[in-house]
Amino acid sequence: MAQVTIKELLEAGVHFGHQTRRWNPKMRRYIFGERGGIHIIDLQKTEVLLEKAQQFAGEVAGRGGTILFVGTKKQARDTIEEAAKRSGMPYVNQRWLGGLLTNFQTINKRIKRLHELTDWTEGGTMELLPTRERIAAMNERDKLEINLGGVRDMERPPDAMFVVDLKTEEIPVREAVRLNIPIIGLVDTNCDPDPVSYVVPGNDDAIRSCRAVIDAIADVASDRASRFRAEEEAARREREEKERVEAEERARKEAEEKERQEAEDRARREAEEAGFSPDEPATPTSTRAAAPEAAPRERRTFEPDEEG
Repeated sequence: MAQVTIKELLEAGVHFGHQTRRWNPKMRRYIFGERGGIHIIDLQKTEVLLEKAQQFAGEVAGRGGTILFVGTKKQARDTIEEAAKRSGMPYVNQRWLGGLLTNFQTINKRIKRLHELTDWTEGGTMELLPTRERIAAMNERDKLEINLGGVRDMERPPDAMFVVDLKTEEIPVREAVRLNIPIIGLVDTNCDPDPVSYVVPGNDDAIRSCRAVIDAIADVASDRASRFRAEEEAARREREEKERVEAEERARKEAEEKERQEAEDRARREAEEAGFSPDEPATPTSTRAAAPEAAPRERRTFEPDEEG
């Protein structure tokens, strides 16, 4: 796991918070001090908490789980998309559709519709539609691509969620809390850190600051996810090889059994052609010849006057 140093966080401007009059008192423990009316975040705590968040993200990705990257503000939009695609994770960077998590069954129907329209475009079916229907279908496809393009491969609610700016993403945070989904959050001094499971205190308004934290989480998730996929592929190949060996062994035994049965049938036919049934034991000829002939029975006659 690539650890982000305090120097890198300092160069990215992660330590700059909001104005002191806009702060949330619950962030007091993460604030180092104030300068020029702006709160300064304690980067020593940020370094430790970011490492814990990386460990958690690695555990989720290492067991085949999914992490939903959410960041719809302009400063994090492009970075969220790049990092999620690099790690093979779903993302939302344009607009959060209400109920994406809590009403996932309905959202899943729209995802299937997006796949259907995409197949129409790739297969040439779109060009065969009448002009008005084709324009309507293309507009529907573009709208779904903007809102659901990042989660088109998500078949179930995610195992964890990474959020940039809790104030902007209030609705997704509320849905994740309702479903008990752990949240990794880049939390600024004006936010409430209570809903977040893994708080990463830092500046969420600067592009470089958002990129530093997002890349730190995404790199770990990408590494563990690729390792998990490699292990799964190796296990699949091993399982297929084992099944192939078992099939060959089973076929060999069946061939031997068939050959033995054919040999028995052939021997039976040869025995029947020779004039005796192989099911009855043959009686030696010499034994029948040596057996003595039975002596003739003596016949007696009785006279009528003979006493009994």
